[in-house]
Amino acid sequence: MKVILLEDVNKVGKKDQVLEVKEGYARNYLFAKKLAIEATPANMKELKRQEEIRANKAAQIKAEAEDLAGKLKEITVTITTKAGEGGKLFGAVTNKEIAERLEKDFGYKVDKRKIELAENIKTLGTYRPNVKLHNQVSVELTVKVIEG
Repeated sequence: MKVILLEDVNKVGKKDQVLEVKEGYARNYLFAKKLAIEATPANMKELKRQEEIRANKAAQIKAEAEDLAGKLKEITVTITTKAGEGGKLFGAVTNKEIAERLEKDFGYKVDKRKIELAENIKTLGTYRPNVKLHNQVSVELTVKVIEG
């Protein structure tokens, strides 16, 4: 019997997978626990429609990330902080501060976890941290740390 899995089933398959299983297993376990539905033509059509919706949504999210990447490439985030001798900062500039400055100054909301700093910025200067906006889209952001 052909079924469409509604959830991941251990040692059987992943969600939305169409597979052939024994009729007793389908009726007594998969259907009873609402883990699968029968692969009728109507259900197959609905599965295909859901896959198209997911693909369109993923493409839209990627397009938005590419648009934001183009905007972030053009800007310079300036962070003013106190510094001591030799340009060493009192404290450090973190990815959280960079994300807050991006939102405050430019209105771009970027999750702080997506800003990849090798380590926190501890001296004055210009830095180029990588911002991973999507699994296929990343951009280098210009961050300028000045004394103020």
